[in-house]
Amino acid sequence: MSDFSANLQLLCQRHRSIAAVCRAVGINRAQFNRYLNGQSRPSPYNLQRLAEFFGLPASDLQLPQRQFAARLGAPVSQETGWAGQALALFGERQEGLARYQGYYHEYYPSLSTPGVVLCGLVRLFEEEGVFRYVRFERLRRQGEATSQARFRYLGLAMSLESRLFFTDYESLTGNELSQTVLLPSARNRIDRLNGLKLGVSASDRREPACTRVVWEYLGTRPRRGQAYGRIGLYDWQDPHLDDDLRQRLASATLVDRVYRLG
Repeated sequence: MSDFSANLQLLCQRHRSIAAVCRAVGINRAQFNRYLNGQSRPSPYNLQRLAEFFGLPASDLQLPQRQFAARLGAPVSQETGWAGQALALFGERQEGLARYQGYYHEYYPSLSTPGVVLCGLVRLFEEEGVFRYVRFERLRRQGEATSQARFRYLGLAMSLESRLFFTDYESLTGNELSQTVLLPSARNRIDRLNGLKLGVSASDRREPACTRVVWEYLGTRPRRGQAYGRIGLYDWQDPHLDDDLRQRLASATLVDRVYRLG
């Protein structure tokens, strides 16, 4: 069963998305996910449909994992199984993210400049069946003509047990990873989402840190110039930060730099 699941994951990696494979084969997505996870085995009829779609004999789909990978000409390593499962997990956990597509202002206590709040801009969108996002930051105080530094993060999003998970990397330098977990509101209206951010400061010491974060929904078509112009560093008492936002971030001092390795 584990060999079949690993083989199916490897084949899916060669296609645009798992959702596209399900549509083409005509198998329910939930059922297909159980095949990928090794929770169930396809009936002979569905096995034949899968084999015909991938252009392989049905018996090949049940070969030992390493033998199957070698037959496809794919790199064979001990990591193939768990790496494929990780990719499949991202592909499976996309349900519920569609309603959160759009632009957000992201607020959190700056990890590199203590005592100020950093406002960034996030765009969450779907591409080829996978939800991705891009995040922009700049270390510039309001009123300054130029910023000290600019950052652009690219990431993947997933939904799991009513939580939203975001993992990204800094694409301009390639030397930073960050993770964000948001807790959606029970209300239908999306306005502000609370959560935690784990990352590394941009200071010379590159200290790991954890802090509160708030995403403020801007809609799917905000005025981009105005939205981008808002990003930067703000003092805690800056009038651009309202009382509700400050209250949501106030507990940051309880968790900020908890994981510092010092």
